[in-house]
Amino acid sequence: MARWIGIDFGKVRTGLAFTDGNARIAFPHETVQTVHLLKALESLVKAEACAGFALGMPDAWSSFQAQETDSTQAILALQSDLQKKWPDLPVHLVDESFTSREARFSMVQGGMKKKKREEKGAMDRVAAALILQRFLETLDN
Repeated sequence: MARWIGIDFGKVRTGLAFTDGNARIAFPHETVQTVHLLKALESLVKAEACAGFALGMPDAWSSFQAQETDSTQAILALQSDLQKKWPDLPVHLVDESFTSREARFSMVQGGMKKKKREEKGAMDRVAAALILQRFLETLDN
């Protein structure tokens, strides 16, 4: 079975996550500079069979299709870029509401030291895993 890739897009840094081969559990992977995002995704797609992407989208857009946030257009542009680059792989928009808060809580509960939690990008890759896990839960229904 192929793995899914989760993306927590940011204008400067983007968190990445991927699933196990059975697409049951999401794992934080890395945080990359957004300017290098497509190259990083290309490496992940080439490394193992890929089922598709779960791309975080602010709730205001995904729920109501009306209010845009600062990053909405950039996320939609990324979705379009992914669909062009990998036309056979689906790109699912996933509600990313509160993932940063949940990521911070998860890192504390997991015993991650404060210095490690404060590293740039630590929260981004955990948030990407949370976005991906939300998506996986929709597959089970």
